[in-house]
Amino acid sequence: MSKLTPFHVAVPVYDLEEARRFYREVLGCSEGRSSDIWTDFNLYGHQFVIHFKPRPQNIEAHHTNPVDGHDVPIPHYGVVLEWDDWHLLADRLKAHGVKFIIEPGLRFAGKPGEQATMFFLDPSGNALEFKAFKDIGQLFAV
Repeated sequence: MSKLTPFHVAVPVYDLEEARRFYREVLGCSEGRSSDIWTDFNLYGHQFVIHFKPRPQNIEAHHTNPVDGHDVPIPHYGVVLEWDDWHLLADRLKAHGVKFIIEPGLRFAGKPGEQATMFFLDPSGNALEFKAFKDIGQLFAV
């Protein structure tokens, strides 16, 4: 297996300052380079970039797929965290009053791939999922 390297993903936001506050203050990301239309963030060691995009007049509803009795938003982005870091983030999000699409909880309890997961939206409606495995070796378990 090759060395794991940071990913880079860029997402559109409708209000750059509101999104900057969310990623900085709610998620606790540090800011990197920026301009008047984009900002880089360190999202748990990954390069996550927000780009200003004017709000469209007709905003489409999120597409979802049914998974384990939940409507999972597609697309979504996120990070697989260490178990304790995931719990700290869940507590941080709750303390900031973040509304969850899928509440923090456990999937596949006692089965291969057992994981903690949660889904929520940023202020521009970008869907985020953060998950954790007690045994990271189960990341790709079938």
